Amino acid sequence: MATKAKQRPAKLSVYLYIPNIVGYMRVLLNCIAFAVCFSNKTLFSLLYFFSFCCDAVDGWCARKFNQVSTFGAVLDMVTDRVSTACLLVILSQIYRPSLVFLSLLALDIASHWLQMYSTFLSGKTSHKDVKDSTSWLFRLYYGNRLFMGYCCVSCEVLYIILFLIAKNHTANLMNVVVESLTQFSPLSLLLALSIFGWSIKQIINVIQMKTAADVCVLYDIEKQHKP
Repeated sequence: MATKAKQRPAKLSVYLYIPNIVGYMRVLLNCIAFAVCFSNKTLFSLLYFFSFCCDAVDGWCARKFNQVSTFGAVLDMVTDRVSTACLLVILSQIYRPSLVFLSLLALDIASHWLQMYSTFLSGKTSHKDVKDSTSWLFRLYYGNRLFMGYCCVSCEVLYIILFLIAKNHTANLMNVVVESLTQFSPLSLLLALSIFGWSIKQIINVIQMKTAADVCVLYDIEKQHKP
């Protein structure tokens, strides 16, 4: 009993790490954002993007205060994946063909889940440790914070723009994008930059999924050959 009593404060302290508290705030912001997404698109976009930006804040806090934790890393990734998934589901209800956004959702979840699982199988401490990858683009993505930031921001900005410019719930995705790009406005420039970064991110997701799947397969092969 005494041992358990001593362990409880230590366990609680991890939950109360500063970066983890920031993570809880991100969850709360996303809940509020999606609660008002159809009644107030502007407020939704501001809250959603602010929550996304806090992703960088919790990472900085973790390094600054030496409060890096496995729980924090999982909380961070789950928050990212769930928030993006919710927005993609909403977009699938606004645009046609809806399968585009559902496919992006499946790719995003599958690639990151496989990457996390393969990380544990290979004994690595971080899913961002891809120095042994044969893909230069994959290594560049996780090795350069600016490049990774550009790709991630591009995805979220693109989805937010698509949400904001949707005029009805049966809009054709390609028609809306082409029409917006041909207006030659600051919005069209932002949209073009976002599409470019988004395209790179999807390529990286495919590479990540294939690389992680290979790790899982090799683990199975090695396991079978052990005496």
